[in-house]
Amino acid sequence: MNAAEILLSVGADAAIAIECDERRVSYAALRERVRRAAGAWQALGLKTGERVVVYAPDSDDWVEVYLGAIWAGGVVIGVNPRLSMGELTPILTECEARFVWCEAPQAEELVALVASLPGAVEVVSSGVAQRDWAQCLAGAKGVDAVQLDSEDPALWIGTSGTTGTPKGVVHAQRTVVNAHSFACGILGLTAADRLYASSKLFFAYALGNSLFAGLRAGATVILDREWPTPERVEFMVDRHRPTLLFSVPTLYHKMLQMGIASRLADRGIRHFVSAGEALPPAVRRGWCEATGHALVSGYGTSETLCLMLYSDEESGLMRPTPLTDVRYAPGVDPDVPQRVWVRHTTVALGYWKRPEAQADGFCDGWFSPGDMFLRHADGQLEYTGRNDDMLKIAGQWVSTLWVEQSLAAACGETLHQIASVGVSTADGLTALAVLAVAMPGQSAEACRRMEAGIAALPGHRRPRWVHWLDALPLTATGKLQRGRLRALHEDLMGAAA
Repeated sequence: MNAAEILLSVGADAAIAIECDERRVSYAALRERVRRAAGAWQALGLKTGERVVVYAPDSDDWVEVYLGAIWAGGVVIGVNPRLSMGELTPILTECEARFVWCEAPQAEELVALVASLPGAVEVVSSGVAQRDWAQCLAGAKGVDAVQLDSEDPALWIGTSGTTGTPKGVVHAQRTVVNAHSFACGILGLTAADRLYASSKLFFAYALGNSLFAGLRAGATVILDREWPTPERVEFMVDRHRPTLLFSVPTLYHKMLQMGIASRLADRGIRHFVSAGEALPPAVRRGWCEATGHALVSGYGTSETLCLMLYSDEESGLMRPTPLTDVRYAPGVDPDVPQRVWVRHTTVALGYWKRPEAQADGFCDGWFSPGDMFLRHADGQLEYTGRNDDMLKIAGQWVSTLWVEQSLAAACGETLHQIASVGVSTADGLTALAVLAVAMPGQSAEACRRMEAGIAALPGHRRPRWVHWLDALPLTATGKLQRGRLRALHEDLMGAAA
């Protein structure tokens, strides 16, 4: 088995596999490019199981290099091309990379970086680099895919780091086999579809649910080198006319605020999918009102690659996606928020050199994320946040997510960002703090609405502190860094004192 070969086994030769800017790559052309890229990797000396880091913006070249490394028997890791050299250093060191592929503008700086690192990592690029990729490709012959066991590693994905240090998640060759189960079973994905994800390919959400799912169905995958903004999403929709759009709640919210949502209503998009973070009920309702399309919200992680739970209902309650099994820890009160276990062929092998996290989250093909859910009588699940986001206050369970959503609805368009976190009071009790960012020019009104929203909450859900900031800490993928919120609150309290 070879994951890259499986991904390219379906698409009709003449069908377009990848669109990026003006470039349109057919399945026949992509198969040949990947075969030659694999030959180039082998000529460079890549051995089975060695790691290749891809450090570049999304493009058809990215796909060629990425799949070519897997085809050649390597293990590939896509990383955020916006990472600084300082941020990239621990990734290269921990994964023990053999090669780093980048575009020409980054090559010189990368060469200087790897010279200071242990091991034999080499920079591959077209132009100034230790190994010239264009030259290697020109002289390469296409090779057959290296056949491996279904449980052998194929790729790594870095966790988002929302609660601490990112971890390397190791995925097997079989992870791509059913990567399209959600898109086919829930969205009706066929070879005639055109998939566009605003998130980038180093992010599991886009990699698994757009690129891998699209290729497995023989459909067209639309890529964009540029960083996503509301205006850029509208541009991409107008230019490439996707039929399935994958984005995140933050962008959907901004598109609603800017009036872009209503302009996307008649662009031929059959389904809008939201994942990457919890979808606020106000955004769900607003999007449906503006476009006439209900957002399909999904839940997945780097460890599952694809979405494991989804909701297409106003309630937001979730059900398992096709081929996903869910189980619960025995003896846990079903009325109490709890972790769940999920099983699917896309679930990872585990973490790289993280034995404690491995033992906590993986067991016999099952994975249990650190997020908490409430079980409902009909088998549906209500997402309540991470394990440390569920708090006991005045003897009652409180989810920081519930508080954030209630206050966001109260503040409406005056609020840009909000987060709540459980903190300790001087007397050792647990209380809530809110950190918020107002929209430009809306500070006074946002503050007034926040106070009214807090007053309307039940007593045990009312935050004791509200901090107004210029911005909240975000990860490289644009997700809230919840692991920093408590320390941020303490710093602000110390400064005020």
